[in-house]
Amino acid sequence: MCYPGIVKLTARVKLQPLPEQRRALLSTLRQVNAACNAASAWAWQHRTFRQFDIHQGMYYPLKARFGLAAQMVVRAIAKVTDAYKLDRTARRTFTPLGAIAYDERVLSWKLGGSTVSIWTVAGRQTIPFVCSDYQRRLLASQQGETDLAYVGGECYLFSAVNVEEPEPIEVEGILGVDLGVVNIATDSDGEAHSGSHLNNLRRRHRRLRRKLQQKGTPSARRRLKQRSGKEARFAKNVNHHISKVLVAKAERTKRAIALEDLQGIRSRIRARRPQRATLHSWAFHDLKQKMLYKARRAGVPVMLVDPRNTSRTCPSCGSIARGNRPTQTTFCCVSCGLAGPADTIAAENIRRAALNQPNAGPSSLHPLLPASPRLQPWGS
Repeated sequence: MCYPGIVKLTARVKLQPLPEQRRALLSTLRQVNAACNAASAWAWQHRTFRQFDIHQGMYYPLKARFGLAAQMVVRAIAKVTDAYKLDRTARRTFTPLGAIAYDERVLSWKLGGSTVSIWTVAGRQTIPFVCSDYQRRLLASQQGETDLAYVGGECYLFSAVNVEEPEPIEVEGILGVDLGVVNIATDSDGEAHSGSHLNNLRRRHRRLRRKLQQKGTPSARRRLKQRSGKEARFAKNVNHHISKVLVAKAERTKRAIALEDLQGIRSRIRARRPQRATLHSWAFHDLKQKMLYKARRAGVPVMLVDPRNTSRTCPSCGSIARGNRPTQTTFCCVSCGLAGPADTIAAENIRRAALNQPNAGPSSLHPLLPASPRLQPWGS
């Protein structure tokens, strides 16, 4: 069976430029994004969005007007083209300090000296950078574009890297994982990862944002800017930890992972007004993506299953009823009386659903796990 051999990751490093180098980097961001806006205006006016057509019409005007190197003009046009691939219903605009892409012609790494040679409007600059040992190991397999971004008053480079993934492990079972809000993740072994700390943090941040927005003073706006992104960073860190624990557990016990395919759930669910903020801040997609790439790096197969009725189905008799889940936390079958934690029951149903799937993988990232003879289907 063919199995992908490369995992694409992103390595992040923090630049440490001198004051004049910092000014050169910021000027480069402004000039390239101004060129993007000019190219976008031309493309919108002529209703042509192919990279070849924009290049033919705007390459020389952009190069002469904004003083950019040839390759930076090419990258600016590519940025405009990519933006219109996402949406052509309105003219696309770019912020002055938005991220810009470099390739090997205008950026080169010197890992031994922890420096990077990068093109700027003030000429080529050699700038030192700092990163963790893990990021440095990733940079050894750097390939493709690198984005220069200005985040929180600092300059960062985000570089695409290719990491070889191992052959899939020989699995002996499936670990079902139920995703939720109260418990971020619960596996079919009964281990739950509570979301109480994260949910309390989100409620506290919402209250504080509401107060500061109502106040509207300059100091309130400064406070809002200082706290922007703090909640998202905390949620990502929690998801990193949970995904790492689940993948390590599956690898250690030689099991594949079965997840719910929750794509489009926000549009399918009709939530009451007090629940909408909680639903739309639920970072299930981020957790799934982190789990997928960690699983690929560990050689653990991952399967996606239909989430319908996983929280209402009895794993003992197969009865499906809304009354099987009288509360958010409990499950009690109205037919056979089986009771237990609702999320653990749902995770077990996800495990069984993955086991009983037909021989066609729902995820293009991983092969389908064949049924293990010691794991039995429904009602056995």
